[in-house]
Amino acid sequence: MTRAVRPAASAAATRATPGAPRAFPVEVEHGTVTATEYPARAAHRPVATLILAHGAGAGQQSPFVTRFAAGFAARGLTVVTFNFPYTEAHRRMPDRPAALEACVRAVVAAVADRAGTGARLFAGGKSMGGRIVSQVAAADGRSSPLAGLVFLGYPLHPPGRPATLRDAHLPAITVPMLFTQGSRDPFGTPAEIDAVCRRLGPRATPHIVDGGDHSFVVPRRWRLTQDAVEASVQEVVVDWIGRVVKRRARRS
Repeated sequence: MTRAVRPAASAAATRATPGAPRAFPVEVEHGTVTATEYPARAAHRPVATLILAHGAGAGQQSPFVTRFAAGFAARGLTVVTFNFPYTEAHRRMPDRPAALEACVRAVVAAVADRAGTGARLFAGGKSMGGRIVSQVAAADGRSSPLAGLVFLGYPLHPPGRPATLRDAHLPAITVPMLFTQGSRDPFGTPAEIDAVCRRLGPRATPHIVDGGDHSFVVPRRWRLTQDAVEASVQEVVVDWIGRVVKRRARRS
């Protein structure tokens, strides 16, 4: 698989390596968390920033998050990852929803401040991270600075419990949403995700990763390599963001 990219060890190291990930602190309630910016490295794509939240079981330096952040940056997105407070404190149990949501709001505000006026901000994440971002977007409505949401494996329900849905808040989201979901994902089947997207209407776009599980991992003897599968997902996300940016530009 693609080698994970780690944040620069120091400010001097970051300055010495143009385009390298840059770590910076974000103030949250009761302390700070670490965020990491992956600068865009492809000038031919539309300029946008994607804030990417990690899943419940691993922080922003997990192989999945670092691979996808680096892949998106290589395709023209500036990407910002971050730790939730429990991950920053090296705890295993996720924080309460209110604390997770407050962290997302703090990171979005910090990134918006760094990006400046007119920035095209998108957010999302892997599994739980994407769900928390969606809850914030639903609660904040049109006051949110986000232009769209990207879900990398949306946890529609716990595995084996399809009746315990986590979609009640989604209709309140006012911006476009992209649901990238593995065809073998036990947290939400293609049929279930398609049904959610149909209920949400044109704001929601499903993309099913053939053969992928909750982390888009395909069987060992699949027709495509794991690298190719992940690259395809990254292309889909970047192309979708580009289309959203163009639509917003035409409307303005």
